[in-house]
Amino acid sequence: MSRFVGGLILLFLLSLTQGGAVFATDLPQMTILPDQGFYRPGENVQIIVRASAGTRIEARILYLTTEQATLSAAVTNGEAVFTWTPPPEAPRGYGLSIDLYDGDHLIASQTSAFDVLTRWIDAPRYGFLSDFSAARLTDTPTIEWMLQHHINGVQFYDWQYRWEDLLPETDRFNDGLGRPQSMTTIRRLIDALHEHSIAAMPYTAIYGASTTFYRQQPEWGLFDARGEVYDFGESSFITIMNPAPGSPWNQHLLGEFADVLENTVFDGIHIDQYGAPKNGYDNSGTYVDLAEVMPQFINQTAEVARQYRGDGGVVLFNCVGNWPIDTAAPSEQDAAYIEVWSPNNSYLDLNRIITNAEALGGGKPVIIPAYIPPAQTINWRLANSVILASGGTHLETGEPESMLADPYFPNFGSLTPEQQPIFRRYYDFQVRYENVLSTTTTAGSEALHRAVDLGEIRTRGITARNRVVPIVRSGEGFDTFSLINFMGVSQTNWNEPTTDTPSLVTDLSVNIAVSRPVARVWTASPDAEASMNASLLPFTVEDGGLRFTLPNLNYWIMIVVEYADGN
Repeated sequence: MSRFVGGLILLFLLSLTQGGAVFATDLPQMTILPDQGFYRPGENVQIIVRASAGTRIEARILYLTTEQATLSAAVTNGEAVFTWTPPPEAPRGYGLSIDLYDGDHLIASQTSAFDVLTRWIDAPRYGFLSDFSAARLTDTPTIEWMLQHHINGVQFYDWQYRWEDLLPETDRFNDGLGRPQSMTTIRRLIDALHEHSIAAMPYTAIYGASTTFYRQQPEWGLFDARGEVYDFGESSFITIMNPAPGSPWNQHLLGEFADVLENTVFDGIHIDQYGAPKNGYDNSGTYVDLAEVMPQFINQTAEVARQYRGDGGVVLFNCVGNWPIDTAAPSEQDAAYIEVWSPNNSYLDLNRIITNAEALGGGKPVIIPAYIPPAQTINWRLANSVILASGGTHLETGEPESMLADPYFPNFGSLTPEQQPIFRRYYDFQVRYENVLSTTTTAGSEALHRAVDLGEIRTRGITARNRVVPIVRSGEGFDTFSLINFMGVSQTNWNEPTTDTPSLVTDLSVNIAVSRPVARVWTASPDAEASMNASLLPFTVEDGGLRFTLPNLNYWIMIVVEYADGN
């Protein structure tokens, strides 16, 4: 039997634990909720476990492969609670492996995670909110969804009264697109997030103003070579203003930021742009290069944020279409936030964008908004695999059961109950293994990418089509090799429907060229609940080649090679 035919059988068996078939069984259901989006050094961790059956839970807390503690708690009225105080080291991600018992009988198992950070932006899991109406009466489902997915920062999208006049004069108001909003709702949501160590970030636009405002201040606009003001939107309801330092619009918007931070408890400023124009002229005909102006504006905003929030103030800026990342990444923004658009269509482009931004930003985190309809499960599984393996994070959820499918956030899609366990595992995985995927690592060298040999399976090529893509992260004393499976996948653009499920590969022989003594090799994968826990692999090293066999490769497997020299 070939490895691919045998893989089909194993794929069926694995599917029983991957979120699809589990809902057709009588297995008990568990929901695991850390009480915070992240924990600061010295804080106690409290975990709530809700179970549809059972009498007790046993929880193992792990840092990578090392067990830190084993705790037990009784299930009372369908709920168990336990607490633990982690060591003060930060950043550090921890795994939870929870077994549910009915008496002495194990009836279900599930994993989760939490992390210890100095600031949320050190390992951001950025989410979104888009409904701020007075009709939003309860926050509990939203907070619980975010806690289950470890969201630790939230963008309040289109919360403001107008683009040029952020705070309304009345509690209830209609935003610039006519949507009903309420400052009472906004303030309540901020407070609810803060109770769980989740930061709240207000959406703003660097140069957007209502056309009505522009007509009152026409000399503030940004103009094309013909002297016509730039506008945005099919109905030209937004006009583009000149954000150059010292300009009237620049001073006006910075004043609006100060007003927001003085009169709310938002945690910083999120700045958007529209990707175009990229240059223009001010009212006197002076040329304005926005690639130079935008980082200057970011730095000005950072000064305002520090004035009102001290070291806790965070500034993010949207590099739409990866522009102008060269100048924005080294600025005083706290992370690179890159909305990905064509021509960066390939899954491989996601890796390239993250790696480049991380290098330009001196190791700052990278947040990727890439909009994928939730029905395209293969797309978002492959995209999340590439993004997380590359050390980045994906802005895609926040509202309960949501997945961003459109740049206008209120047009989000919804995940089905069958998709939700698969989706959750990616969030658990990135937190649990952040110390070998992102926070203490950098992109591996090209030589390390070339060091991976899978025999008859291709690992290199211009596209990802019908091959396994290695992505490498390097840390002190280890290298992390992620293998992303595109075998059998013919359409390898993340933003077009991918209908080919990766062909499951079994008994995969791996050879990695090494020049250092190897101490241990271990693997983990978000593909199934059972593979979330790390597993040690037997290996040999001969003639500079590290050799081992992977039992299976479905979407993504992470391989960590620890070196005996420790550096």
